[in-house]
Amino acid sequence: MATTEIHAKADLDSLRIHDRHRSDSRTGKRLGYASAALGLIVIIAGLAFAFRNQTPAVEVVTAQKPEAGGREAILNASGYVTPRRRATIAAKITGRVTGVFFDEGTHVHQGQLLATLDDSDARRTLDSAKADRNASQAAIADLQVQLRLAETELRRAEELRKAGVQSQEQLDTSSAAADSLKAKIELARQQVQSSEARIREAQQAVDNCVITAPYDGIVVSKDAQVGEMVSPISAGGGFTRTGIATVVDMKSNEIEVDVNESYIARVKDGQKVTAILDAYPNWEIPSHVRTVIPTADRQKATVKVRISFDKLDPRILPDMGIKVTFLSDKPAEKGDAKAPVVAALLPTDAVHDESGKKIVFLVKNDRLERRAVAVGSAQGAQTEILSGLVAGDTVVLRGPANMQDGQAVQIKK
Repeated sequence: MATTEIHAKADLDSLRIHDRHRSDSRTGKRLGYASAALGLIVIIAGLAFAFRNQTPAVEVVTAQKPEAGGREAILNASGYVTPRRRATIAAKITGRVTGVFFDEGTHVHQGQLLATLDDSDARRTLDSAKADRNASQAAIADLQVQLRLAETELRRAEELRKAGVQSQEQLDTSSAAADSLKAKIELARQQVQSSEARIREAQQAVDNCVITAPYDGIVVSKDAQVGEMVSPISAGGGFTRTGIATVVDMKSNEIEVDVNESYIARVKDGQKVTAILDAYPNWEIPSHVRTVIPTADRQKATVKVRISFDKLDPRILPDMGIKVTFLSDKPAEKGDAKAPVVAALLPTDAVHDESGKKIVFLVKNDRLERRAVAVGSAQGAQTEILSGLVAGDTVVLRGPANMQDGQAVQIKK
C-alpha cells in the first residue's frame, strides 16, 4: 500500500509546472505579440508610403477651336426627345388574347399582325348570318318556280276569259296569286339584304379580333400577354388590360423644351439650334425650331417649343434628356466690339469655381498647372473660353478632388 502511494506522488510531481518554466512561457508569448505588432506597423507604414507616392490618374480633354463665323448663342434650355407619333395600340372590343406576335424592340410595318383575340363567338354569329342569307336565297328560288307556274296559269285564264269560257273571278284569282308570289320574292330579297348586312357586321366583329400596326415604327412596350383580357375601356380593375403594345415612329422624333416666357421673344420658327444629348455630351446635333406652341403655362411661366433635328440618327431615342442652345440669326462679325472673341471651347465639367474665379488645370510634362480663365456663354455642354487658354491645350476633365498646382499626374488611357 505504501509503495502504491509513493508511485502516485511521483506521477503527480511529474505533471507539476515549475516556476522557471512558467516564466519562460510568459516571455515567449510577449515576444510573439511584440513581433506581430511590429510587423503590422511595418505593413501599414509601407502602404501609407506607397499610397503617398502613387501618382493620381486624370482624364483629359483638348480645348477645341471655335468655328469661324459661328453663330452667337443667345439662349439655353433643356428638355426631352419626344416622338410626334406614339400610340398605345388597343383592341376595339373586349376579349381574351390568344396570340402575341411581337416583342419590345420589334420593327413593325403598317398593317403587320401584332396580336389576336378569341373570335369564337364572333364567328358563330357570322355563320348564323350566312345561314339566314342562304335560307332566304333558297326561298327566292322556290318562289320564282311558283311564280312561273302562276304566270302561266294567268295567261291561260286571260285567254279563256277572252273566249268567254272562264269567268272574271277566276281571272282575278290567278292574277292575285301571281302578284302574291312577286311580293314574297321581294320580301325574300329584302331578307337577303338584311342577312348581308348582319354578315358584314359579324365579319367586322371577327376582324376586330385581329390587331395590326397602324404605321411603321418600333414596339417600345409590350402591354399584354396570351390569356389576359383586354378592353378599350378601363374595366375589371387590375385584371383587364387597356392596351396591347406601344409603337413609336422613330422618324418623328423631335425635341420638346420649356422656355421661360421672359425670353420667348428670342425664339422664332426656323431658328438654328445646337442640341446635345445627355448620353453623348461631345456630340453636337444641328437642329432648328419647328414651332412655338402659342400658349403659356401659367404655373411654370414657360412656353413650350418644339425643335426638329436636321438629320435623324439611331442613337436618338425617345425620352432622352437633351440640352439645346438657340443661336442668333446672323453670324458674329469680325471687329464687332459687342461680340466677344472666343479663344477656345471647353466642356463645362472641366471648368472649376474657386472663390468666385473660374480656373482650369492644364497638364504639361505630366504635371498640373493651375490656370485662371475668363468664360463666356455656354453652348450646350461646352463653355466659351475668352482668355487664359488656346485651342489645343490639354485640360483635366476629371481628376481627384484635391488637385494642386505642380502636382504630378498620369493621364488615363
